Amino acid sequence: MEISPDQIVYWEWRFVTVNATLVYSWVVIVLLGAGAWFITRNLTVGPDISRWQNGLEVLVGQILTQIETTGLRHPKRYLPFIGTLFIFIVTCNILAVVPGYVAPTASVTTPIALAMCVFVAVPVYGIMNRGLKAYFKRYIRPTPLMLPFTIIGEISRTVALGIRLFGNMMSGNLIVAILLSLAPLLFPVAMQAFGLLIGVIQAYVFAVLALVYIASGARAHQNNGEPAPGDAEPSSAV
Repeated sequence: MEISPDQIVYWEWRFVTVNATLVYSWVVIVLLGAGAWFITRNLTVGPDISRWQNGLEVLVGQILTQIETTGLRHPKRYLPFIGTLFIFIVTCNILAVVPGYVAPTASVTTPIALAMCVFVAVPVYGIMNRGLKAYFKRYIRPTPLMLPFTIIGEISRTVALGIRLFGNMMSGNLIVAILLSLAPLLFPVAMQAFGLLIGVIQAYVFAVLALVYIASGARAHQNNGEPAPGDAEPSSAV
């Protein structure tokens, strides 16, 4: 029994390897792209909208609401990144019910790659909100001696974010496989439902933690007297 999809190799030539992690990541990307085109090709307004469009609008609305709960201004600015993270991870996980499919998130490479995206997004959004100089001041506060510790903290939380997703998905898949091998006639439906629940929860946790990290960077300088671009409140005439 393969625990990681990295162990399932479909094609290999010299240093180039095409394994299940890569193949099924492409499958998910193609499915999401095709699904996005199918749902948005005939967008309409009013009460007579399709069920697919209505479902997508509900999902987008829930993601925007979650972003707003962190206190971030302009939530639509963060919607493409956070929404893509959640939808990609949850799709990878729920497709596990399809026979022969192996979730890419069960490989350590996929969660670490997603965590690296978050690692890059945090300073990008922080600089967009507070400016380059103001953002990087946080690395030397309250003293420049804090610089190495702040950098280590950024790296360690990125690694922890990826390892958390990988560990939970791998352990969940392993538990399901063990129980199915012990009692294949009693547990299949319940274990599949349990696996789906784990997949959705882990996608939600990963997206929320990414959002919290981005919010902490974006709000790191709210009290330094340097308003973010576009955040200044209009002054009233006296």
